[in-house]
Amino acid sequence: MIRLHDTASGAVRQLELRDQGRVSMYVCGPTVYGPPHLGHGRFALVFDVLRRYLAWSGLEVTYVSNITDIDDKIIERAGAEQRPWQELTAEYEDVWYAAMDAIGVRRPDHDPHATGYVEQMVAMIGELIDRGAAYSTPDGVYLSVESVEGYGLLAHQSLDDLRAGGGEREIVGGGDKRHPADFALWKLAKPGEPSWPSPWGDGRPGWHTECVVMSLDLLGERFDLHGGGLDLAFPHHENERAQSVALGRGFAVHWVHNGFVEVGGEKMSKSLGNFTTLTDLIAQHDPRAYRVLVLQSHYRSPLEVTATTIESAEAALDRLDALARRTAGSDVVDPSPEVIEAFRRVMDDDLDTAAAMAQVFGLVTEVNRLLDAGDVTAAAPLVAGWREVLSALGVELRAETGDVPDDVVELARRRDAARAAKDWAEADALRDQLTDAGYVVEDSAAGTVVRPG
Repeated sequence: MIRLHDTASGAVRQLELRDQGRVSMYVCGPTVYGPPHLGHGRFALVFDVLRRYLAWSGLEVTYVSNITDIDDKIIERAGAEQRPWQELTAEYEDVWYAAMDAIGVRRPDHDPHATGYVEQMVAMIGELIDRGAAYSTPDGVYLSVESVEGYGLLAHQSLDDLRAGGGEREIVGGGDKRHPADFALWKLAKPGEPSWPSPWGDGRPGWHTECVVMSLDLLGERFDLHGGGLDLAFPHHENERAQSVALGRGFAVHWVHNGFVEVGGEKMSKSLGNFTTLTDLIAQHDPRAYRVLVLQSHYRSPLEVTATTIESAEAALDRLDALARRTAGSDVVDPSPEVIEAFRRVMDDDLDTAAAMAQVFGLVTEVNRLLDAGDVTAAAPLVAGWREVLSALGVELRAETGDVPDDVVELARRRDAARAAKDWAEADALRDQLTDAGYVVEDSAAGTVVRPG
């Protein structure tokens, strides 16, 4: 069974499943008020790879990732653009899924929308008030963090530590809060803002409340894994956890967080002015390159995303595609057990995709060596294992050569005939003729492959 770093314990430990053979995963999704940035793309890819690997390992995975479609930022942008907030969220949800499709992220099994769960959120807040864990103020309802045993677990700090260290990133809010770290469960609406009815006045749920209700509804108590970017560990995920503790309900057993995306050594963010959208990257580069770049870094490490690193990932993709073309039409054989076992070993060790990709490119070198030596039989199981590994990682290979004119196809056919007759001089001359015409010539198991240069 895979071992993953658990933010709560601060250690790499085995993923323990509530139900044998089944994995329940909840990953915080987007707030749909603008195009996704590269950090969104990274967390989506990290957890897509984890989901794929667990399924490849033979487990039945239920993957839930929510859509936050009501939020202060949504209201602010809709107001600035003078259009209905529902129109804004619908547009950017479409943008989100178009970007996810482009980078090959599978759709969730469930993508609950916050606006579809408001009634259940109101009921949960009422229960928290009844339990003495929440209280009403003139601007909304707040959770009392002092009523929650072990608050600060995911930050590895106590309330006193957080206050003294200034680590309370969202320890702000209404003046009637009892403690600076108390957070809003329900926000009373201002004139003109979208709202829903509640016993405390018309308003909307707080961000931290949404995922508690949706995850418990769709996955049940003590679901296996909760994930997201490292920036969500505190306060967002800690505040989710706090509500479940206050309710006396079991919540996520394992917490997994991926590292930041950086440009020039700094975390990518709008406030730093280094914000680049995922949609821009997709428009300017092969979308598959971002998956390769993410895979080549350990998920908990910072990820440097620049034109240079993306172009390097595209060059790596070219090597993969080249071998896919060269081995197109190869005989179907079983994957090498050694390749599969090596892959499983590094992936089970805290999802070490960087080591897995090193294995992938080591296989590229070895397979090309064997094919150059004419040892197709020895290469075949390595090729099958290589393809199996890349499929498990979600890397799509492209073996197509594009549109090639009939006369060029005929030159390639003649070159294959010359090679079959061991007329190497004629074969070399035909290669030169093809390359002079601007084509890339590659040898494959199926014969000469020609593609535009």
